[in-house]
Amino acid sequence: MKTRRHAMILDIINEYPVETQEELLRRLRENGFNVTQATVSRDIKELRLLKSLSSDGKYRYTSITKSASELQNNIQGFFNSSVIMVKSAQNMVVIKTLAGMANALCASIDSMDFDGIVGTLAGDDTIFIVCSDNACASKLVIDLKRYL
Repeated sequence: MKTRRHAMILDIINEYPVETQEELLRRLRENGFNVTQATVSRDIKELRLLKSLSSDGKYRYTSITKSASELQNNIQGFFNSSVIMVKSAQNMVVIKTLAGMANALCASIDSMDFDGIVGTLAGDDTIFIVCSDNACASKLVIDLKRYL
């Protein structure tokens, strides 16, 4: 069931300009998948979906199967337009974003495979990143600030 649902999600975002998890949830239900918001959120993370800026200036879910340069440009634009602050506190990095942007941005960061990240956690407008040590956190802040 999960494999079919993931395939359907990829079909949906390729066919429609999906801007929100709620819209994706609605389209899944229209296609016979009885899922919850939490399931859709997990699926987005597992599929490593990103929100990319489209030509009409809106952010839409896209799959990570794009070329590395396209992906880098999308992430940089997304990061630059949604991040308010990046700061470290010992081995943790805190990123403040515009409301509603943390989850998608966190998935983007996860997809970038930065060295030394132990784990990430996203809320509505805040991302917490736990690094293996203080030096890793300091380096990550420098790396992330390059996108601003």
